[in-house]
Amino acid sequence: MAHYVFNFVKPDVVKGSALREQAAGFLRVRMWGIDADERHRDALAAGDLILVYLGAPVQEFIGRAEVDSPAHEWTLAEAQVYPGDSPGGVLLAGVEEWDPPVPMDAVLSQIDPAENARAEFQAGVVRITAHEYQTALAVAARRASSTG
Repeated sequence: MAHYVFNFVKPDVVKGSALREQAAGFLRVRMWGIDADERHRDALAAGDLILVYLGAPVQEFIGRAEVDSPAHEWTLAEAQVYPGDSPGGVLLAGVEEWDPPVPMDAVLSQIDPAENARAEFQAGVVRITAHEYQTALAVAARRASSTG
């Protein structure tokens, strides 16, 4: 089992709420688009764990999920349901949306700087360590309990 960040950035969407709603739409249909040239596309496997991240300027995690299929071109039925424009991706299971979202700086402040974790990513799929994944979950749990 591997751990990843699915980095969602849309240069044409400047408002954080619009970016968040679009990404949440993918989570609700339990599908995430991944382009054919994405670096880790072929490594994704059922059981891998992912964090969903809204990149700059938002820089926050909005949820987590488990990869439920290898990356593939959408079937006709999947393409009819998928709300984005990617021709393929992965199916998701165990989807959890976070309210409130978790700011990246709250997670980075809990990770040893020697691990080289950062807030900006060039890729849409970024491999992370199990420790980085668990740290984000712990911060999310603390934030949820402090607002609930």
